[in-house]
Amino acid sequence: MKYIVVLSDGMAGRPLEELNGKTTLEAADTPVMDRLAKTAEIGTAAMVPSGMAPGSDTANLSVLGYDPDIYYTGRSPLEALSIGVNMEKTDVSFRCNLVTLTEEEPYEDKKILDHSSGEISTKDAGILLDALREGLKKEGYEFFRGTSYRHLLIWKRGQVLDLTPPHDILTKRIGEYLPKDPVLRKMMEKSYDILSGHPINQERCRQGLHPANSAWFWGAGTRPSLTSFYEKTGKRGVMISAVDLLKGLAVGAQMDNVVVEGANGGLHTNYEGKADAAVNALTKDGYDFAYVHVEAPDEMGHQGDTKAKIEAIENVDKRVLGRIVEGMERSGEDFRIMILPDHPTPIEVRTHTGDAVPYLIYDSRETAGGIHTYSERAAADSAFVWPEGYRLMAHFLELD
Repeated sequence: MKYIVVLSDGMAGRPLEELNGKTTLEAADTPVMDRLAKTAEIGTAAMVPSGMAPGSDTANLSVLGYDPDIYYTGRSPLEALSIGVNMEKTDVSFRCNLVTLTEEEPYEDKKILDHSSGEISTKDAGILLDALREGLKKEGYEFFRGTSYRHLLIWKRGQVLDLTPPHDILTKRIGEYLPKDPVLRKMMEKSYDILSGHPINQERCRQGLHPANSAWFWGAGTRPSLTSFYEKTGKRGVMISAVDLLKGLAVGAQMDNVVVEGANGGLHTNYEGKADAAVNALTKDGYDFAYVHVEAPDEMGHQGDTKAKIEAIENVDKRVLGRIVEGMERSGEDFRIMILPDHPTPIEVRTHTGDAVPYLIYDSRETAGGIHTYSERAAADSAFVWPEGYRLMAHFLELD
């Protein structure tokens, strides 16, 4: 038996007037999900424990079967594992977003226009990070390059501080959300001086793109320690994602990462390459379990772009899920596939919420069932409810 998770990040949402009361998932054309739903188990799972911030870090830990109350030590340290940062026990890691701020006001009065600087390329972001590394050089602090707008700052013998994710405060005045720590705050202020006039950003402005004109620190934490996925489940697993957070989870869980050329965490990513990598891992390379993560629906939710989020969901359905199902059916292997988001990213709030998510589990051996659809509404009407979402993985893997 082979097991596949297709994690469509932030796919769930809420009914929208502009869609006549439908969610983006309900409005999307998803023929593959609809076909699988006819013989699938559909239900809801709460992936974010009560009292925890609804982030992709805590939620994906739950989806993988790890109780965040036990294993979570912060978001950025998981990304540090992916980048290959050898953190000491006394190190604190921070996510360093390259964000777009408004330009006219004093720093504390500026607003965040874009948490991703227009999904800036890793190449351009790397040049800007080099400028920060040089301009903000300070003993005990070190920058590390990640992917696109997502980078890291390590603070030696630092403190874990409660800092606000930039995607939670889009269009809001940043003053009350700046770090209380004077060094971190000064670094952020100076980052604007370094980046705002940089040739990369001047060229982005000429092209009508959002400039990456400030660093934003958040997601602090210390070095994590996860039980290996194989030890927990007996399954040899592989992660397929363009996002450092998910790659870091895989490193921590001692799963293998597969890098797919052209996969970038955006709307225009290599969907087919991810699907093919999963099928090859399961049918040719001896893996039992593949976790295929697609970031695009979440990014479009943060952008507040209804049309683009629907497009992202449709791409997941046809270009990832459909291709995986075809490949597995062609191989003759029995398989179970679960599709779900980690958390909702509703269009109207443009950030994550902690609501339970809809899941679908399809088993290639099952041929009977009623007529179902896969959506937030259909899942909410189901008798399958997982208040502790991290327990769903054992059920999916038939370990319970």
